[in-house]
Amino acid sequence: MSIVRLAAPALAGVLLLTGCSDFAGTGDLDYVPGQGNVTEVAPEDRDDPVGVSGETVQGDPLDLADLRGQVVVVNVWWSLCGPCRTEMPMLVEAEADLPADETAFVGINIRDAAPENAAAFERDLDVTYPSIYDPGSETLDEFGRYRPSSMPATAILDREGRVAALISGEVPSKTTLVTIVEDLLEEDADG
Repeated sequence: MSIVRLAAPALAGVLLLTGCSDFAGTGDLDYVPGQGNVTEVAPEDRDDPVGVSGETVQGDPLDLADLRGQVVVVNVWWSLCGPCRTEMPMLVEAEADLPADETAFVGINIRDAAPENAAAFERDLDVTYPSIYDPGSETLDEFGRYRPSSMPATAILDREGRVAALISGEVPSKTTLVTIVEDLLEEDADG
């Protein structure tokens, strides 16, 4: 038996495990990892409010329109995405650090084959905020020109529900996220 035949299964396993790392995408699954780039949108350049609604991983209805009046952090994730797993504890910490009456965190779980997989991920990482279960990624189209094109991705919506910032890839730091949210809270307070 040749070494190539013996090494092929091991190589396939390594490629599968690195599928959503910064090294490469998930091949034919159209996954393109982001680089943590932050795009902020001036108030006068923001599009219409994002109209996303759906059923959460736990089976409850959720509509982003119900969160208007708060700055909303929307994180797009998948349980088998390494960068998603890495950034999730930081997102949970950021949620705890921000004023609950003025901010909300929502996930959009894409690609998990069953909501139970997503729920297990949330339990393992102590995620307390809800996530819309959207294995077909249809809700992402509602973000218009700010549609997340990588995973993870985080959109921050102003109090009107408009995309005010988009982070393509893993959030660079908790400080970055908290600063963006606090700037939006101040922007809205200043009128």
